[in-house]
Amino acid sequence: MNRNQLDEILNQPLSQELLARDLARLAFTALDGTPRAIPIGITWNGEQIVMCTAKNARKLPMLRRNPAVALTIDTESHPPKVLLLRGTAELDEVDGIPDEYMQWNGTYEMSPEQRTEWEAGVRALYDGMVRIVVTPTWAKLIDFETTLPTAIEELMARQRG
Repeated sequence: MNRNQLDEILNQPLSQELLARDLARLAFTALDGTPRAIPIGITWNGEQIVMCTAKNARKLPMLRRNPAVALTIDTESHPPKVLLLRGTAELDEVDGIPDEYMQWNGTYEMSPEQRTEWEAGVRALYDGMVRIVVTPTWAKLIDFETTLPTAIEELMARQRG
C-alpha cells in the first residue's frame, strides 16, 4: 500500500475516531511460530501507534525476533466499525513511565482519588517500561455500510453478476 492510500484511510473521520480509542488487539508471532493476539492499551500520536509494557513482558522476545505485527481497533456496537493495521514494531526501553502510558490510561473513568492512587501505584511498580511503536504500513477501514471485508465484497460482486 502506498503512502497516499494509507493516509487516505487513516485520515478519514471514522479512522480518527477509532485511533482515539484506548484499546486494540495486537497480533504477533510467538517464539514457537504460533500466533498470538492480545488486548493492549494504545495511543495514536498522529503517525504511530504507541503501546507501553513492562520490561519483562513475555511479548518482547517475540517482537524482537519477528517485529511484524497487526492491530485491530473496533467498536462493540452493531454494525461494528473496524480499523485493521499492519506494521513493524520498534522497541524503545525507557526509564520511568512513558507519557503515552499515562495518557491512554487517563481516559478511563476514575475519580480524582482513584486516579491519584492509580498513578502512585504505577510509579511505585515500574522503574521503566518498553514503548512498542508501530508505524502503519497498511490499513483497511470497515464500517459495514460503505466498506466491507474483502471476502464479502467478492461474494456480493459474484451475486450481482
